[in-house]
Parts: sequence; structure tokens; C-alpha cells
Amino acid sequence: MMSENEIRNLLKDARTIAVVGMSDDPERDSNGVARFLKRNGYDIIPVNPNLSGLIIDERPYGSLRDITQPVDVVVIFRRSEFVPEIVEDAIAIGARAIWMQLGVINKAAADRAQQAGLLVAMDRCMAIEHRRLMRDAATIHA
Repeated sequence: MMSENEIRNLLKDARTIAVVGMSDDPERDSNGVARFLKRNGYDIIPVNPNLSGLIIDERPYGSLRDITQPVDVVVIFRRSEFVPEIVEDAIAIGARAIWMQLGVINKAAADRAQQAGLLVAMDRCMAIEHRRLMRDAATIHA
């Protein structure tokens, strides 16, 4: 798993974040976290085969493999049993990191991602970590 310093560096360096399991419901955590990350300067790519039309002004994709641009971080808002397939897709598209949100835990998938060279965060909220670790830094992505 990533150290605090690795998390801070990833948050500082990442630009494009694919949000797997993104909801179009503004009350859902995936939507709120994506909006927070977008407000903080990241490019957000919603990933959910059930979405159509723009979500937070972004075009959704049915799967990670449908995305045509480079992805830095894959944030996972799906149940833990779906993580292994998402990790394989993240490896296939050349993502730099996997970020399993709070409550999303799959040790075998985390190990697989690390073996493939990806950075891994598990059972952590990217928005919470951003607020905690980046508050001292000037607005990085502004």
C-alpha cells in the first residue's frame, strides 16, 4: 500500500482520474467525490455502463478499456468482489494507480496491481486524503 508521501505525490502529480462505479445521483459518494476532485483541478472520467449523457459535464464510458486517453488513477466505487476485473482493466490501460474507496477491500487484487507496478490505496477516500494531505500545499491544480 502507498505511504503518506506516495499518496501526497500521487495527488500532486495525477491529472486524469477514472471513477469506476460513478453514479449520476448527486447524493451518492461516487458523485460527490468526483465533483470534489474536479473542483480541485483533476480531469474526471466517469465509468459506468449504465450511464448515458453527460455526468458532471463529462462523457461517461462503459468500461476502463473504452477510454482513449491516458489515465493516472482508477478510483473504485464498486463492491470488493468486482475489484479483480477492474484491476486487470487498469493494468491493461496503463493506469499508474488503483484507489479503492472506503469499504472497498480486496487484498488479492491489491497484490496483483502492485505486482504489475501500480500504486495501490485501499479502504481510503481520495477526497478525505486530498483534504488532509494537500491543505498545506498551495492549490496544486488551479
